[in-house]
Amino acid sequence: MDATAIATPFSTLIRTASHEQHTEAETSTFMSDLLGGRLGVDAYTRYTEQLWFVYRALEEGAEALRNDPVAGPFIQSELLRTPELERDLAHLRGADWRTGLEPLAATAAYADRVAECARDWPAGYVAHHYTRYLGDLSGGQIIRDKAEKTWGFARKGDGVRFYVFEEITNPASFKRDYRELLDSVNADDLEKQRIVDECKRAFALNTAVFRELGEVFPLSA
Repeated sequence: MDATAIATPFSTLIRTASHEQHTEAETSTFMSDLLGGRLGVDAYTRYTEQLWFVYRALEEGAEALRNDPVAGPFIQSELLRTPELERDLAHLRGADWRTGLEPLAATAAYADRVAECARDWPAGYVAHHYTRYLGDLSGGQIIRDKAEKTWGFARKGDGVRFYVFEEITNPASFKRDYRELLDSVNADDLEKQRIVDECKRAFALNTAVFRELGEVFPLSA
């Protein structure tokens, strides 16, 4: 890293370095079609299913990292999404929602990488933690609003609970504190660069899921 990079807060560095991949994920055809109201609730359901596989990998590995010097400070129970996803899926798919639930190939690859980092590389896990949860607290709220309006879910109710962080009363303050955690992450400059690279990889894995969802739910020409 050059002197400028060292002087730049790590939270800024990680955000700017992954900006291009972040934009690519946000502007995917599938997400554009979903937010534009051009896809049915079945597409939204399939997307929610994919999130469940990724978050299960993210959160099953969390407890073992609670005392880790690098990842430990990021493990915060108020972020956990799996229980909310399961309530949403029960609403969307019915009580036996687990029956026949399979990840797309891109989702399986994404979840496998998250689980691998949780198991073998805590700093890499931080990259995935950051890309998922800070995204949910920000852009996720746009998806919730659109879903409520498009498919008639109760406001912050079943079907969109994934996007509702009941225990975070001040998201702006929480995100500020989270960025401070990033700035003080227990990693040297080389490891920080590896975290940035893993962050880019996380966005690429996420974009691959959107791409595959777009193939499953193509709009008629």
